[in-house]
Amino acid sequence: MVNHRFQSLKWWRKLTRREWTIAAASLSILIFTLSFITHSNRYSNNSMTTPNDLIPFTPLSNAQQKSAFCLDGSLPGYHLQKGFGSGSDKWVLHIEGGGWCNSIETCSFRQTTMLGSSRFMEHEVQFFGILSSDPSQNPDFFDWNRVKIRYCDGGSFSGHPDSEFKNGTEFFFRGQVIWEAVVDELLSIGLSNAKKALLSGCSAGGLATLIHCDDFREILPKDANVKCLVDAGFFLNEKDVAGSPTIERFYQDVVNLQGVAKSLKKDCTSRLEPYKCFFPQEFISDIKTPVFLVQPGYDFWQIQNILVPRSSDPHRSWFRCKLNINNCNSKQLEVLQDFRNSLLKTLDGFHKNPEGGMFINSCFIHCQTWVTETWHSPRSPKINNKTIAEAVGDWYFNREEAKHIDCPFPCNPTCYHMNFTQG
Repeated sequence: MVNHRFQSLKWWRKLTRREWTIAAASLSILIFTLSFITHSNRYSNNSMTTPNDLIPFTPLSNAQQKSAFCLDGSLPGYHLQKGFGSGSDKWVLHIEGGGWCNSIETCSFRQTTMLGSSRFMEHEVQFFGILSSDPSQNPDFFDWNRVKIRYCDGGSFSGHPDSEFKNGTEFFFRGQVIWEAVVDELLSIGLSNAKKALLSGCSAGGLATLIHCDDFREILPKDANVKCLVDAGFFLNEKDVAGSPTIERFYQDVVNLQGVAKSLKKDCTSRLEPYKCFFPQEFISDIKTPVFLVQPGYDFWQIQNILVPRSSDPHRSWFRCKLNINNCNSKQLEVLQDFRNSLLKTLDGFHKNPEGGMFINSCFIHCQTWVTETWHSPRSPKINNKTIAEAVGDWYFNREEAKHIDCPFPCNPTCYHMNFTQG
């Protein structure tokens, strides 16, 4: 470990000014992601929680055999709550989110957190939102087998070991291997007999859901109803307010560092550089399995890290706006409206897909499916008088068309807007 730290510092000192800027921005993305997860846990609705609701962490039993390791070499795993009654042969898998690492420094930092090591993960977690066992909070999936797949590779479950460093640093880029090992283990305990299945994910986990959606469909019985739900995982390839391609450079680094190209859609990589195929807009049309997108029109993570990263705002004129959308002035709101319009324009083709579903609300938020407050509760955001849970259920069970697009901010009084100015 000492050698690993020395190599990291040695690399850090050799950075050019441009590389310093990118690395600093990357580290701030990771730190912000961790703070968001902590902040989100505060507003999870746990008023009805009892000790029986604590779901233990299950390390992968086949991890050593499959060489499936977190960034630091610890064992990856999941939390599973068995289905019951009519849900015994139905499964919902939810892939945890948490950004990415794109450099030796950011991956090194990530190894010391729950996003890069199972050593720092909770031994037990509570299930909310789409994983809840309470029918009043999760009307369509409460009795299914529910799985939370923990995220500890930093590459949306798409890295490959042949990209690992051989110069003394200690990183395990095993995202693809972890994904395959998790699925193999779940298949062995009942997933192989699934009649219905829904693969879902939040943020970087939502991107992983898109990347692996068709693979998931292929491993399950042909007569099973298999679909994919992507929550805040549609990251736009947009320049920041200073005109720099910050997120494009970042994704290029992630893909190159972790050998992600092998996991990406070949139809896309055959026509574009691999890192561009890490952006959903470039490959969503190649996905054959039905997909539902839950996406806020004012995704604060994308606003804070794609549209207005710290490097693009040296005078911090956007600082208060990025923390609370109600603090944005009229010119800033115009920029945010343009960003939302870019999302809608990018999704125009997907909107025409008869098997697709969407819930694009006008809230200043990021992930919304794993928290009861925003998934399905009396205070949940609604479009056309539907909560996200109701819209997803309508789509999954083919009850009715589910393509809901909200009016622009601030028109929707049901929105839950994150406020980072509060402690």
